[in-house]
Amino acid sequence: DEPVRPDRLAAYLASSGHFMIVALADGIVVGQCAAVIHRHPDKVSELYIDEVGVAPAFQRQGIATKMLDVMFELGREHGCKEAWVGTEPRNVSARALYEARKEPHGPAEDFVMHVYRL
Repeated sequence: DEPVRPDRLAAYLASSGHFMIVALADGIVVGQCAAVIHRHPDKVSELYIDEVGVAPAFQRQGIATKMLDVMFELGREHGCKEAWVGTEPRNVSARALYEARKEPHGPAEDFVMHVYRL
């Protein structure tokens, strides 16, 4: 989205239940996966996959799949019983990545999102 700011990264990583995984090639970040545990008073905890991205030159090499594998395991270790992720209908590569997961899942759901400026 934007360049990573050290102060924002530090605040993100200091927050309980926030996770970030990076993929490196020759010491350079080429992929990132970020997730947050949502704890609820009325249902099981869930892992929200917030961001998955891989630099274009490194796509289709299994990097995103591996980052999701690790992130899902982190979710399990922290008591999450399910994970969820959203993407735009036209993002064919992301949809293919998510639909190919080995974990049991249903078909993609319709989703409406509202963004509010605060």
